[in-house]
Amino acid sequence: MSLKTILENPKLTLVQIINMSVGFFGIQFGWDLQRANMGRIYENLGANPDQVPLLFLAAPLTGLLVQPIIGYLSDRTWHPKWGRRRPYFMIGAIVSSIALIFMPHSSALWMAAGLLWVLDVFGNIAMEPFRAFVTDKLPDSQVNRGFIMQSMMIGLGGSVASSLPWLMNNIFHLDNTAAPGNIPENVKFSFYIGAFFFFVAVLWTVLTTKEYPPQDVDFKEKVRESNKGFGGGAREIFHALRNMPKRMQIVSLVQFFTWPGLFLMWFYYTTAVAVNVFGGKDAADPVYAHGADFGSLTLAYYSVITFLFALVLPKIADALGRKTTHAICLLCGAIGLISVAWVHDKNMLYLCMTGVGVAWASILSMPYAMLSGCLPKDKIGIYMGIFNFFIVLPEIIASLGFGWLMRNVLNNDRLLAVQLGGGLMILAAIICYLFIREPKKINNVLATELGIEENRSV
Repeated sequence: MSLKTILENPKLTLVQIINMSVGFFGIQFGWDLQRANMGRIYENLGANPDQVPLLFLAAPLTGLLVQPIIGYLSDRTWHPKWGRRRPYFMIGAIVSSIALIFMPHSSALWMAAGLLWVLDVFGNIAMEPFRAFVTDKLPDSQVNRGFIMQSMMIGLGGSVASSLPWLMNNIFHLDNTAAPGNIPENVKFSFYIGAFFFFVAVLWTVLTTKEYPPQDVDFKEKVRESNKGFGGGAREIFHALRNMPKRMQIVSLVQFFTWPGLFLMWFYYTTAVAVNVFGGKDAADPVYAHGADFGSLTLAYYSVITFLFALVLPKIADALGRKTTHAICLLCGAIGLISVAWVHDKNMLYLCMTGVGVAWASILSMPYAMLSGCLPKDKIGIYMGIFNFFIVLPEIIASLGFGWLMRNVLNNDRLLAVQLGGGLMILAAIICYLFIREPKKINNVLATELGIEENRSV
């Protein structure tokens, strides 16, 4: 791709950037509903705390394969009406919405785990091309704004999704307890609402945002190469993996230690609040149910903080640099997770989740912004899929190994698991600050030229 072509993408208006990001608002319903409620659903269906990580395993194993494949395919897709990335948005949204509707009707652990697998696979199909969508549509000077807008939509969608069980119980008076083997009514209706918003928000982006035709002169040749079958695609993915730019290697390591902290929070935070803070006994206990609803509400609060903090994050990053900003935000999240153990007044959980919300805003944007300029433009989809390896791999490791750790080391203490996640986030912050090298601030044209030079070996 020539320098001239790279510079041709016009700047978009704020409304256009919002329209192309609205789909993330809907996608986040799929992620946050499962994060806030799957541990609770599994325990309602009879799972022990040490079984919960393993029940999350199928989804990340599949995601490990799905993400780079979808990136590879979307790099090679073009339809005059549907474009390059939008077909994947729609397919993912339709199937994920169906999975959300059926999830609260799970009658056994295997059924809930299977639907979670479907939800994660097609959630990734919808979400993965969105990261590449930003770099497709926006000039380099607006890439930060594009990722920050996605962070804001994720924060907004997450806040609504996580608060739905509490709202259904406290505003609409739907039951938040159920007999063993059943899912409470407030959780059921939360998933129905989530399915609606997932589909409608993605449809909004598909209908209001057009895509530019591929300008890469080698695009047709790449499509012919992709028609050679699975082997050709696999070879290109492994070639890209072996030739990751140096900056991507370090940012990926930061991701590898960041995401276990988040997974352990999503595995255990809501039930830890129910048991350790509220004193509930099990899923049939009304005190436990009240605590789990309140835990979901505080997760909604951290999504609000994410939305608000995303408004000022670009200015902070401009002043301090991306790596320093990200390291500080990760430390805020770590302090928030570790301090949950010292909470005696339930309202103090909001303060803990403030730190998590600050970290989440940065996690959703700064790593991707740090990659800006070091990835070849014609392989953005593949590299974004590979980058997500380092989100999925920690989840697989946690799913396989953390059950043993819970049984034999942590004595099934959910709160200790959350604190351990905070410790791993501190490690990620240290790696980020010490080892990432940021390029000096230079004019946009020179930055683009240097990015091309850096990528010629890839």
